Amino acid sequence: MSVQTVTSLLGKDAESLLNYQATAIPKELLHLPGPDFLDRVFVNSNRSPQVLRNLGQLFNNGRLAGSGYVSILPVDQGIEHTAGASFAPNPIYFDPESIIKLAIEGGCNAVATTFGNLAMLSRKYAHRIPFVVKINHNELLTYPNKFDQIMFGSVEEAWNLGAAAVGATIYFGSEESSRQIIEVAEAFEQAHQLGMATILWCYTRNNAFKKDGTDYHVSADLTGQANHLGVTIQADIIKQKLPENNGGFTAINFAKSHPKMYSDLTTNHPIDLTRYQVANCYMGRAGLINSGGESKGESDLADAVRTAVINKRAGGMGLISGRKAFQKDMKAGVALLNAIQDVYLDQDITIA
Repeated sequence: MSVQTVTSLLGKDAESLLNYQATAIPKELLHLPGPDFLDRVFVNSNRSPQVLRNLGQLFNNGRLAGSGYVSILPVDQGIEHTAGASFAPNPIYFDPESIIKLAIEGGCNAVATTFGNLAMLSRKYAHRIPFVVKINHNELLTYPNKFDQIMFGSVEEAWNLGAAAVGATIYFGSEESSRQIIEVAEAFEQAHQLGMATILWCYTRNNAFKKDGTDYHVSADLTGQANHLGVTIQADIIKQKLPENNGGFTAINFAKSHPKMYSDLTTNHPIDLTRYQVANCYMGRAGLINSGGESKGESDLADAVRTAVINKRAGGMGLISGRKAFQKDMKAGVALLNAIQDVYLDQDITIA
């Protein structure tokens, strides 16, 4: 994809996003993705040779192989959002083989999905694309719905499936978050002992995070702190929603904050807001991948490219985009994934 095409997709935001120079946290403080990222960052860590090998497998697969960036296809929405709601737009994805084929044909670094999906096809595909086994879910069938993540299988079984990594979600701020933190911390420790990498979906969940008509679930300060808790329990990669606002701590009047969080460390520009998320991932030592969000139809391609540009220029490591890709026919899904990857392959789109 050419810069001209990216500029066209970004529309009126092109100048602001492509030419912006960060004014808060300077790029020189960041540990940026690159071909030598594992050697610069993880070789000095407590990660074992087996973990480094699996991280290497993840970083060196697909169209972004060797770049230090990652593009992951996540399809756990059959549990998280119900299978009918997720797959009705394109029923072929009720079959897990279609999910894995989309990830392979789309040039992804890895496919992240459920125990059931990967167990059904592990012998056919575990050697062809890195598996990320999602070990917990919000099952959504309880009425009324509750926001809780429960374990759906064991870390050992993920290892038996040939997984390169395990993925988990914590709903930080929810009533059950303390239990989830303990469960996932223990699971990640075991995963590292078995040689697998770890990816954490760092989401915030609490009805009180909505105040005076503003939803602070996607504020830079709340999501940044969720990231910081995630890297503390040794997540190698953090998945987070793109920030849309800031000032959640002060608006809701809870936790702890400092005026310089808002005056010095970020601005209202989306690249600075996302860079604050990166800073909370140990200044990029744990990679930040932003989620693609729900499918909105015709705007999906432009929305995905916009998110990729913001993530890359902020110092992030890539995108993990699911519904925008699999709620289309396979050809269109592959094209969208490739468009995301093209942003990271484009040498003219640089760190802000």
